[in-house]
Amino acid sequence: MKSYMAKAETVQRKWYVVDAEGMVLGRLASQVAAILRGKNKPTFTPHVDTGDHVIILNADKVVLTGDKLNQKFYRRHSGYPGGLKETSYKVMMEKKSDLAVIEAVRGMLPKNALGRQMIKKLRVYKGATHDHQAQNPEALELIK
Repeated sequence: MKSYMAKAETVQRKWYVVDAEGMVLGRLASQVAAILRGKNKPTFTPHVDTGDHVIILNADKVVLTGDKLNQKFYRRHSGYPGGLKETSYKVMMEKKSDLAVIEAVRGMLPKNALGRQMIKKLRVYKGATHDHQAQNPEALELIK
């Protein structure tokens, strides 16, 4: 018996809305990454993007456990000597909480062209409103 392999042009995509208020950042990111990847579907194929679109609301109300707010850093490097830039998550959550959520999800996706394609299906908003009503997104309850 042959294994089923999904084709990119036959994938049916849905839209989901997730309310991130009071959710732990890592737990939220891992569950959203699985949906973006398509691992929640029986047609999951590792080399094809079979995932769905996800809209995350209330990104500014995400919780970090322990003392991670002060101890965890978001790091990026320009590529030049001495080009390391560090920002604590406390500052990130105050100024760019949507970017903190995006980076947490990106870290749980494949590090290749497929992962870059998957992250484009993620939309993150600081507030409780979004402008994707035309896609008829379904509310999705994740495990807290």
